[in-house]
Amino acid sequence: MNAVVEEARLWLGTPYRHQGAVRGAGCDCLGLIRGIWRARYGAEPEAVPPYSRDWAERGGEEHLWRAALRHMAPGTGAAGDVLLFRMRRGAVAKHLGIQSDDGRFIHAMSGQGVVESALTPLWRARIVARFSFPLNGLGS
Repeated sequence: MNAVVEEARLWLGTPYRHQGAVRGAGCDCLGLIRGIWRARYGAEPEAVPPYSRDWAERGGEEHLWRAALRHMAPGTGAAGDVLLFRMRRGAVAKHLGIQSDDGRFIHAMSGQGVVESALTPLWRARIVARFSFPLNGLGS
């Protein structure tokens, strides 16, 4: 099995907590990715500034997309890819998940925590980019 998916599955059941990034205690979708990064490489590649729940609606900048481009490789469409979603047309892409297997993905959702969900046609249509964790942890 893919090591990224194995790590992500350890986070299943972690409660949702805005700005959280601690397995078992709480995380949001970015916190899940940050936690997996720490498990793989020991330290995060850059500090994440505090952000509000509506951060993406202010200014319309693609912060997550640009950060992923700085530190990750292009995705391959395989298990372990980091998926970046645009939740509605014209909005900034601001949801993240890990592609697992058999048409599923692992992500953190408000009110649900970290769950593994079906990558339905609706979810697939929201994917705007795929990234993979770099082999050396230093980004590209």
